[in-house]
Amino acid sequence: MDRETTCCFTGHRPDKLPWGSREEDTRCLAVKKRLGQALERAYEDGYRHFMCGMARGADLYFAEAVLALRERRPDITLEGVRPCENQADSWPEEERARYWSILDRCNYETLVQHHYDRYCMMRRNRYMVDRSARLIALYNGEPKGGTAQTLAYALRKKLETQILDPEEF
Repeated sequence: MDRETTCCFTGHRPDKLPWGSREEDTRCLAVKKRLGQALERAYEDGYRHFMCGMARGADLYFAEAVLALRERRPDITLEGVRPCENQADSWPEEERARYWSILDRCNYETLVQHHYDRYCMMRRNRYMVDRSARLIALYNGEPKGGTAQTLAYALRKKLETQILDPEEF
């Protein structure tokens, strides 16, 4: 994949989103619509390869939006980047099924490392940023956590960034 046509994503898990896991909430639906628009814009700007860290919440929204766009734009590819083999093992059954369904539809799957350790999520995030020219983030401004760290790393690496604030919906 060419870095100049690759876009990655970072975003919050349900516990940091105003609607939690209630995806039928109008704010969540508005965020998903904005993600679709951001992806369409990225496509218009020449991005064809999209990378997702496959975490609960916003990552899965992003992956599903890429898959929806791929139905209309078949030259798009999606790479599911897993931090470790057991990423989804402790998730609720419905979310595990969603995770595996998305992975089954990815063009590429990358496993950063086999076993979980305290740095595997950071390694996954850096893998994506190091191979991308644009980052789309669903970020609430909280200065701590993986989303903030990934966004800060992307800014240091001078990636083009688009930040969607879940609080503005």
